[in-house]
Amino acid sequence: MDQERIALLALHFIPGIGNQLIKQLIAYRGSAEAVFKTPRGKLVNVPGIGAITAASIVKGRPFQEAENEIRKMEAENAQIVFFYDKDYPARLKSIADAPTLLYTKGTIDFEKQKMVAIVGTRNATAYGKRCVEELLEALAEHDATIVSGLAYGIDIHAHKHALKNTMQTIGVMGSGLDVIYPSSHSETARKMLECGGIVTENPFGTKPDAHLFPARNRIIAGLADALVVIEAAEKGGALITAEIANSYNKDVFAFPGNIGQNYSAGCNNLIKSNKAHLITSIKDLEYLMSWLPNQKQEAPMIVPRIPEGCSPDEHAVIKTLLENDNELVIDELSQRCGLLVNRVASILLNLEFRGLITSLPGKRFRLVRELEPAQ
Repeated sequence: MDQERIALLALHFIPGIGNQLIKQLIAYRGSAEAVFKTPRGKLVNVPGIGAITAASIVKGRPFQEAENEIRKMEAENAQIVFFYDKDYPARLKSIADAPTLLYTKGTIDFEKQKMVAIVGTRNATAYGKRCVEELLEALAEHDATIVSGLAYGIDIHAHKHALKNTMQTIGVMGSGLDVIYPSSHSETARKMLECGGIVTENPFGTKPDAHLFPARNRIIAGLADALVVIEAAEKGGALITAEIANSYNKDVFAFPGNIGQNYSAGCNNLIKSNKAHLITSIKDLEYLMSWLPNQKQEAPMIVPRIPEGCSPDEHAVIKTLLENDNELVIDELSQRCGLLVNRVASILLNLEFRGLITSLPGKRFRLVRELEPAQ
């Protein structure tokens, strides 16, 4: 690992510095290395950096912790991906409170075309388990990735049945990679490494303390295109994840349950308050997400070049979509085009009127037909 990456990891071991301050410091100085070379007097001028934090940065003690962390990572055969890396998950990068690093282990492809998070009660009933099984059998036709939290109940049932259907599955943890919680799920986590893997933002050795799980839930929501809640009480982690997903403009679905059942109240309330689409089968998700099973997709229509009459900015938007599998969320499209979000929104509206693109749930946009860039 080069010095810049070691410095970036070291920033995470400074007390009182979170994801936003790390991004702010790097934006202020240009690199993680430069942050550690900045005099204390200049550091305190960065909003949010006080005298104690500035002193911790100047002393540079976190470098020893960073080097220890790298040794643990190598021993665990794990990887660290930073927010600024090109292979950082694009879906996660588009959320405001994205973690500045992820520890990963396994064979994870974060850029699979379809990713579905499944969450729910830790006390799953036979009904909830059946909903998981039927949904995953149908999602297997889409080659969807299943994201969940490796917890008791609905989570672990989703992971196990994803493996049964040879689907990639990702477990997002509220602990360090070396602390599987609950420990009884260690064997499932091991199997997941061959078809997906495990992810966390917490350093090695981190215990699964309660305050870490809401933060874990935002990663689950951020990684997914759609979040499905299957059995949830009136309060709990599944509902927190649904709230977070809604704040990210992700599509949330909930299976309804019997009135009066403890683990149906949360789902029924989500549906009643229009915070989740009602789902009873894969068809509901397919319709609202504009998904077709892979084997039913028709061959794309090829047009020789980008249509004439496009402005330079319209050309840039279409070309960026072409280079990214014809589909992107608006924030990512804005970043890759180098245009302001408001300008991109205006262009997308014009292109939609002309029948060149279509809007999808979650502020995503797709070309109506594949185009070849003009030579």
